[in-house]
Formats: sequence, structure tokens, C-alpha cells
Amino acid sequence: MLDPVPDRPAAVADCGSERALVVADYHAGIEVGLRRDGVELRSNAETRRERLLRLLVETDADRVVFLGDLADAIGDPTGAERIELETLLKSVTERVPVTITKGNHDGNIETVADGIADVTVVDGPGTRIGDVGFCHGHTWPTEEVAAAPTLCTAHEHPLVRLEDEVGGSRTERVWLRGGIDSGGFPDYDEVGDRMVVCPAFNDRSGGTFVNESDGFLSPFLPDGLADGEAYLLDGTRLGDYRRV
Repeated sequence: MLDPVPDRPAAVADCGSERALVVADYHAGIEVGLRRDGVELRSNAETRRERLLRLLVETDADRVVFLGDLADAIGDPTGAERIELETLLKSVTERVPVTITKGNHDGNIETVADGIADVTVVDGPGTRIGDVGFCHGHTWPTEEVAAAPTLCTAHEHPLVRLEDEVGGSRTERVWLRGGIDSGGFPDYDEVGDRMVVCPAFNDRSGGTFVNESDGFLSPFLPDGLADGEAYLLDGTRLGDYRRV
């Protein structure tokens, strides 16, 4: 079972022997990348870290699972990004152990994580803890991960664009939740029952407008998600994500 934290882009997974705080697409150091693209923003590193540490206290979780793209630079984290990652991981592991399921931006995350106790890094196909499978979603999960009763994935940074009566619009991060369609996993002998696609923790990252025609990035989406519904961070059910 995986329960979103109300009004927060994070969830708590009941993994049987422990409860995990699940955070997707943290993108530490994103301001460095934005600066290279000509966008000047003051670093939000301290605010991001404090938000996560408060969540850890509020949820009383036993572990933090970073669901991929903890880092932002695709190669070896350096400079301000590396400092942010080291400070974050040391702060979290003072309280609980950490699991990182590698995303497409986490190519050399081990160069940071290997020097910090209680951090486990697993490759892109993911890991399973109890009845929950975790993978970033940029590549296919292992069959063991996909066969977990609940598959928790990320990578999409799912968004919806909502319009009001006078033609104005706003963008909101959303959760996608639904069953698993085995047709989206044609080479798997077994898949689980439910899938959750997590919103990005970092509010400065872009994303996939799931109610428009952007298309999905994950190889198993949208085909692997059956009867997918979108939910706002406050829990508001929007219904079929394609018709929001």
C-alpha cells in the first residue's frame, strides 16, 4: 500500500517490516542546470532539504526511498550539486537509512553515496521491499519489481493544465493511480495489481502534461496503466487523466 502525504509531493509506503517515505525526482542542484540555460534562480537547496526532513518527522518513516533523479546533472555530480547531495544524504541518514533507485540523471550518484553510511543504491530496474516495487521508470523494471502488488514509479513529473471559466489556466502536479495492464508489459509472465506514478518533489522541474498530447517518457506508459486517474496533491480526484 502507498498513501500520498496530503498536500505534499511525497508518499508513505507500507512495506511490511517498515514504512518508507517515498520521494521522486528531487533533482538536487537543478538551479545549476537552469543557469546554464540562461535562467538565473537562487539555490533552493536548503528549502528542499528542510521540507524533506520535516516530512520525515511528520510521517515517522523508517526509511527514505528516493525514486530516481535524486541528482540533476546526468554525469558526475560536482560543485554546488555535489554539496547539496552530500548535505542531504548525511542529514537524512542521521535519522533513517536511504535507498536510491537510480534514474536517468543519477549516472554517477555512487561517487557521492558510497562515502555515506546507510545509503543503498540500486540500478534503474529497481528494487522490491515487501509488497511494493520501486523503480524510476526510465527503463523497464525487473519482473520481480513489476510483479509486486503495488508498483511505484516516477520519471514523468506528471502535470495537468486546468482551465477556468474565463479562459485562464494553471498548472498542477498530480499523482496518477490505476491498475496495471499486462498488455503494457508484453514480455513479463506476471505483473502486480496497482501502479502509482509519483509527482516530482522539485517544484522547479518541468513535466509531462498528462491531459494533453505531450506523450509519456516511460517505456511502459501509458500502455501499462489501466483506468488511470489523476489526483491533486491535496487529494482531489480529477478522474480519468486523459479527460481532465
